[in-house]
Amino acid sequence: MATEHFDVLIIGAGLSGIDAASSVLRDHPDKSVAILETRDSLGGTWDLFRYPGIRSDSDMFTFAFKWRPWDSDRTLADGALIKDYLATVAAEQGVDQLIRYGHKVIQADWDSTTELWTVTAKVKGRNKKITTRFLWSCTGYYNYDEGFQPKFPGVDDFEGTFIHPQFWPEDFDYTGKKVVIIGSGATAVTLVPAMAETGAERVTMLQRTPSYIVSRPGADVVATGVKILPIPFKSLIPFKRIRHASLYETLRWENLGLSLGLYLFAQRAPGLVKKLIRDQQISQLTARGDGPGFTKEEAVAFVDDHLTPPYNPWDQRLCAVPDGDLWRSIREGKATIVTDHIKTFTAKGIELESGETLEADVIVSATGLNIQMFGGAKVTVDGVEGKPGDQTAYLGTMLTNLPNFAFTVGYINASWTLKADLVSEWVSKLLLDMKRHGHTVVRVEEPAVHGSRPLMDMKSGYILRGVQGMPRQGDSGPYEAKQNYFIDMRRMAPGDYHADGHLVFS
Repeated sequence: MATEHFDVLIIGAGLSGIDAASSVLRDHPDKSVAILETRDSLGGTWDLFRYPGIRSDSDMFTFAFKWRPWDSDRTLADGALIKDYLATVAAEQGVDQLIRYGHKVIQADWDSTTELWTVTAKVKGRNKKITTRFLWSCTGYYNYDEGFQPKFPGVDDFEGTFIHPQFWPEDFDYTGKKVVIIGSGATAVTLVPAMAETGAERVTMLQRTPSYIVSRPGADVVATGVKILPIPFKSLIPFKRIRHASLYETLRWENLGLSLGLYLFAQRAPGLVKKLIRDQQISQLTARGDGPGFTKEEAVAFVDDHLTPPYNPWDQRLCAVPDGDLWRSIREGKATIVTDHIKTFTAKGIELESGETLEADVIVSATGLNIQMFGGAKVTVDGVEGKPGDQTAYLGTMLTNLPNFAFTVGYINASWTLKADLVSEWVSKLLLDMKRHGHTVVRVEEPAVHGSRPLMDMKSGYILRGVQGMPRQGDSGPYEAKQNYFIDMRRMAPGDYHADGHLVFS
């Protein structure tokens, strides 16, 4: 059987892969394109995670594609809505016709003599080879097959149900059950109110170290204002499909300014941001109307004990909760937070180092992800393996020593899609530039000083654990990952790809 060949081959049919393929289809109607996807459905993260309350922790007006507006006023949307949005966009763009499901890429080999990548994918237990001129990895940064699971002492003694959120049992019924959720990140703060409000007897979030948690409106104020306009005015701006460029840009820039502004503010005035977050939390806990609430003294003590991290805001990613749902569950007495260390699991729950015992029918280990680049595929150049941790990233989208290769990794301090959109346009226009100049190969020049910091330079536990398997970034120029959309907008604007001298064409 002849080996299939495509001009551009994309790995991953999640948000990044759909974005990448859409850009290539718009700019290169003459090129053959395919997407290889391990799973049997598109959506990536939004197809994999099925735990209660799964939602974006970034606003949807910047999490949606720049070129395809979000059609709702919901700021933090649930996973099903996001999956539906991605499926709709893929169908609109014709991307859904390019996806090869059940194709797990296990190896990619570049041959300088043929100027081709040979990609080996496992399909129904057999290896299949596909060649491509340009390879683009859109697999994200974590292992879909295995979440991070600490080795808890005594876990085999536990007689209840033990779950990792990455592999949530279908139709799992936790009605009337005592639930302990281990963790303090975005997954945990999503699960707590979701389970507390849908039948669990009581939910306890057990954490070793607190995270910064902020509440934000579940619906965007501007978008909601449009939605409730009188009919004659609403018809001028049809909310069902926001196609009015100036309105969508207003919503997008409003949310972009809020998220990036908070990040930069936290970098420059961490003490003030700590105080603002603390004041909001105390206010939320003492609010009346849904349960007894806290007295001012009780709220202050609770915040001091369970909501005050030992690091500055945005040293790790902030957790956002819509309309204060976490605080509401705590005020109503349906949920609480315990800060302690696990001594051992028991038959009926967890014994803590403090001597306290948490009874549980269900324990959820929301302990994070395992970093994995390129979907775990082995990548070689002329027979020599190019491990991600040995490569320096250029503009956060190409790597030294890997010709005709790009990858998409979004921001960690803002919406993933902001960076994905920039990468998709930049790479697609790079391919146009190569065509105009008759070039067939592009590679990144080795920097004078190799990168010393991980591409995703944040102190979150899952990043620190996986730092050795992550590409590096340099200390200056296009090799430095700025994590700043405004800077990247300028330096990744399509233009003269030969100007900075860091790309080598042949």
